[in-house]
Amino acid sequence: MTVTHALEVDVLRRQDPELADVLLGERERQATTLQLIAAENFTSPAVLAALGSPLANKYAEGYPGARHHGGCEIVDVAERLAVDRAKGLFGAEHANVQAHSGSSAVLAAYAALLRPGDTVLALGLPHGGHLTHGSPANFSGRWFDFVGYGVDAESGLIDHEQVRTLARAHRPKAIVCGSIAYPRHIDHAFFREVADEVGAYLIADAAHPIGLVAGGAAPSPVPYADIVCATTHKVLRGPRGGMLLCGAELAERVDRAVFPFTQGGAQMHTIAAKAVAFGEAATPAFAAYAHRVVANARALAAALTAEGLVVTTGGTDTHLITADPAPLGVDGRAARGRLAAAGLVLDCCALPHADARGLRLGTAAVTTQGMGEREMPIVAGLLASVLRGGTEAARAREDVRELTAAFPPYPR
Repeated sequence: MTVTHALEVDVLRRQDPELADVLLGERERQATTLQLIAAENFTSPAVLAALGSPLANKYAEGYPGARHHGGCEIVDVAERLAVDRAKGLFGAEHANVQAHSGSSAVLAAYAALLRPGDTVLALGLPHGGHLTHGSPANFSGRWFDFVGYGVDAESGLIDHEQVRTLARAHRPKAIVCGSIAYPRHIDHAFFREVADEVGAYLIADAAHPIGLVAGGAAPSPVPYADIVCATTHKVLRGPRGGMLLCGAELAERVDRAVFPFTQGGAQMHTIAAKAVAFGEAATPAFAAYAHRVVANARALAAALTAEGLVVTTGGTDTHLITADPAPLGVDGRAARGRLAAAGLVLDCCALPHADARGLRLGTAAVTTQGMGEREMPIVAGLLASVLRGGTEAARAREDVRELTAAFPPYPR
């Protein structure tokens, strides 16, 4: 534990010991269990410092140089830094860093380009689409007419022929490419070609791969998409938040869609933390990290296959893996519960066949901790042994604790 963190805990414990225990309990949980959720990571102490800074006190509706509140001259510097660093990192003409989340970023993209009732083509939810890609429980499904494309039932790969056929038949106003559970690189050039053929905007939801893009470990959607929506956590390793990237011609529409159309005041402490993360992601060390994330994911996918799970698409190009545990005698939902009890924290996901549920794993967090390809078979072996019933949850929990003790996310 760093001195700064210890002092913060001491301050909180004196005023609110109940909540201090909650924070320390979560710190302990993160440090002693395997964090395999593909959407999570460990931020740097510098990012955490920005999040806990006095910038949290400042109200800053508007944009740098055009705020609706006084006293923004300092926070304007922070936002300009974040914008400039994002533009440089991703080679974008414009960046908006105010979106509160990935969902907020997608909402803003739709607001900039669409009107209620417009038709949108996106990956269907049963095939790995996000809630904002047309779920009836979400604003997207209520306000727009979504048509879902899918993946091939055997290969698990996006069905490009179906995408083209549906686009020609429905003539959507926008096409969305992106997924929360697709382990392969998306062919942005193909989607751009189809969008141009039917006169549609192309929106890339790059929430998952954007950190790999920053590190040069995945192809960039920026040259192809009209708007790129992304999160700043996951592999990018920044604070929980969103951002949008676009060309200069859409800059004003995107900014107005974020503020004042969908959001109020910017969260300046989070924007400062985004600036820190963008700065970190521009370093050779981060590029090496991004490539290690992919190497670890491929090693883990191979090890899971060797243990008897069925890895969809036969592997991965990215940080995430989707796998069917059915050959081990358990379905995805039951598997997640058993693994959680053993200290392996991951998610369920849809599988590309029938209504089956599988497991979604990611290697971003364990890679940040310092684990490498040597540890991935150990992780796979623990997971498979728990699911087969060969290792009781309590025993596996001790094995996980022993493994994670060698790789503390925040060394004391």
